[in-house]
Amino acid sequence: MNMNVGVVHQQTFDSPTEKPQFPGASAEYVDHLEFIQPNVISGIPVYRVMDRQGQIINPSEDPQIPKEEVLNCYQKMTLLNTMDRILYESQRQGRISFYMTNYGEEGTHIGSAAALDPDDIVFGQYREAGVLMYRGFPLDLFMAQCYANADDLGKGRQMPVHYGSKDLNFVTISSPLATQIPQAAGAAYAMKRENTNRAVICYFGEGAASEGDAHAGFNFAATLECPIIFFCRNNGYAISTPTNEQYRGDGIAARGPGYGMLSIRVDGNDVFAVYNATKEARRRAIAENQPFLIEAMTYRIGHHSTSDDSSAYRSVDEVNYWDKQDHPISRLRHYMTARGWWEEEQERAWRKQSRKLVMEAFEKAERRLKPRPELLFTDVYLEIPPNLERQKESLWRHLQQYKEHYPLDIYDK
Repeated sequence: MNMNVGVVHQQTFDSPTEKPQFPGASAEYVDHLEFIQPNVISGIPVYRVMDRQGQIINPSEDPQIPKEEVLNCYQKMTLLNTMDRILYESQRQGRISFYMTNYGEEGTHIGSAAALDPDDIVFGQYREAGVLMYRGFPLDLFMAQCYANADDLGKGRQMPVHYGSKDLNFVTISSPLATQIPQAAGAAYAMKRENTNRAVICYFGEGAASEGDAHAGFNFAATLECPIIFFCRNNGYAISTPTNEQYRGDGIAARGPGYGMLSIRVDGNDVFAVYNATKEARRRAIAENQPFLIEAMTYRIGHHSTSDDSSAYRSVDEVNYWDKQDHPISRLRHYMTARGWWEEEQERAWRKQSRKLVMEAFEKAERRLKPRPELLFTDVYLEIPPNLERQKESLWRHLQQYKEHYPLDIYDK
């Protein structure tokens, strides 16, 4: 009997130099078991240009911003500080319902805003009023929004500090944490598709980076190769949660490589460091169609909001250190003073003038009438549907019947 004998092929084993072919990672084989340590380096360094006395450390890193622009940055930072103090006290007096200050974080706002193009789209969290101020949002409209009066662009529908301006490409603030991150990634993808040479910048805090929306936004931006700057203001606290309870890794910048994003950590109290990092990130984001992650290290000197008492979870000495020893406004003032650009007399005059400007806008906002009640029913549908028309009519009947209980005279007609 003839039998066909099959040929047996001997298996070829991997050579020690062969590289893995798995589609999900780029790596090498190893023959010993070892878990990756979370902190294999001493920590991502903090990039800075100025020291705490306003001295340029490395002249090659000096952005050489003209005197007029430096003075503009300083005046915007101090004007924001003045507005914060007056509106904070306004809330404490019961004049407005809520407020959030920006004390100590002015450098992150102005340094980044100065590095952007006016056509770039801004998605803020809720503590970026300085970005909007730098772009030219007037004090009258800041006050109108906080007082929810008839001049408010949002028509009185938002709680205070939830600013927005279509003309200035600043998307209206919404309270839920991190929802702006995937929205910003989508906007950046649209900018890429339109090939408009525009970038998107998205601000958030280190607490918001713990939200699932942050992961979604980072991953979409990286995989879709979007021209976006993710700007994290790491100010030490997410309301009362300190960073050592918020995460175990090396901050937020360390997460960038995991998403395939270029990342940097900067001194957020150094307006020039923030400016340089944002300017270069913007240039490369547009030229290379890829996202960048900037982690600006700073400190929230004020309470989280008027609903918070930070003395319950941090010491006065801790706050005083950052307020007196390492404040972005004083650092920039040292820089200007050393160059003969700013003197004590100018400081006193500007402080007096800035307070006068804020108080004039404040008093005007208080006198202004509230938005018309019928605006409750507009801007959702192109044409108001029948069910809302019935609600509107019911409201007016109720107001007419019980008008002695409603101060309709304070509303715009």
